[in-house]
Amino acid sequence: MSSEMIGGFEILDPRFRSFVLPNAPLVPLGEGFAWLEGPVWFADQDCLLVSDLPNDRILRWTEDGGISVFRKPAGFPNGHTRDRQGRLVGCSHQHRHLTRTELDGSITVLAEHYRGRRLNSPNDLVCRSDGTIWFTDPLYGINTDYEGGKQQSELPPALYRLDPADGSLTVMADDFEGPNGLAFSPDERRLYVSESGRQFAEEPVRHIRVFDVREDGRRLSEGRIFHTISLGFADGFRVDQDGNVWSSAADGVHCIAPDGTKLGRIAVPFPVSNLTFGGRNRARLFICASHTLFAIYTNQRGAAWP
Repeated sequence: MSSEMIGGFEILDPRFRSFVLPNAPLVPLGEGFAWLEGPVWFADQDCLLVSDLPNDRILRWTEDGGISVFRKPAGFPNGHTRDRQGRLVGCSHQHRHLTRTELDGSITVLAEHYRGRRLNSPNDLVCRSDGTIWFTDPLYGINTDYEGGKQQSELPPALYRLDPADGSLTVMADDFEGPNGLAFSPDERRLYVSESGRQFAEEPVRHIRVFDVREDGRRLSEGRIFHTISLGFADGFRVDQDGNVWSSAADGVHCIAPDGTKLGRIAVPFPVSNLTFGGRNRARLFICASHTLFAIYTNQRGAAWP
């Protein structure tokens, strides 16, 4: 496959060219962390929250103030999102549950058991327009002491749907070895879920799977491979307003069209774990790359939510 480099952008498909700003550099916002994860943008506060997972803290970044500690200890946090009321919802590896930070700052535990058994280590999550919260629950966070502490698994890895209105928790798919990042298409008719396999396997699984969401929003069908990452594996990702998937990879951020074609790449010097759109008009991409937080402006806007 032929490619063209413009700044830090690698163009593999002409469709990617319009997303590129040749004069927009990849800018480090902070470094010296352990492993960054779970970025979420708060437009009303003009700030980014991000997990420094092995250091058991949530960090806060603003343009004027830089990086500060938002919460520590934080239960070895991983993924974050916002619900439809603007509240922070997050995953805890150490405590093996989902929490919601209320507007008054108090914390509510949303889910920690399924049929009487403890969840493994909720990894990433997304909120649908009907208020339901969808999340992945692999074993990664309880396999090592680095991300929260070794603990015994009580459930197989799975994808869940939580309805906060009645507290019901439903398994939506249980044929994963290691479900990881997830995101809905802008019209919510598709759900993308990364499959990164067993943590200590010789080779990671590199797939992003896609499911069709039934009209009632309660069922999935036709799960299939959407795209296979060429280097490393897909951890976290986000979708833009046109339905393109911007995925983490070992060599940067890969942009993938709704038809599964890799359009291009943003080169990043360290393996990328997760990312999110934010900033003015949701056109700035915030990138968690190992121990460094980066940002780069694009000529494409992220989906309106989260």
